[in-house]
Amino acid sequence: MANTTSARKAERKRQRRTEINKNRHSRLKTTVRGVEEAIASGDKNAAAAALKAAEPLLVRTAQKGIGHKRTASRKVSRLTARVRAMPA
Repeated sequence: MANTTSARKAERKRQRRTEINKNRHSRLKTTVRGVEEAIASGDKNAAAAALKAAEPLLVRTAQKGIGHKRTASRKVSRLTARVRAMPA
């Protein structure tokens, strides 16, 4: 348990940031899952629209430190390739 005032405050901040980061990570996974479901359904327009919504979220979460920058870039690249490979 924190003994000093500054340590107590640091603990409160950590808890707040953890909740925010969990929320962002969950939203990220949900949007990526939406892209993958659209790809699985075979609807190229829906997949492209879902990717267009997911790409900024992937980049933003990487900038915020939720995930790694290269991981976000790799996910965007692979999802884009899968959407492009879909038959029109």
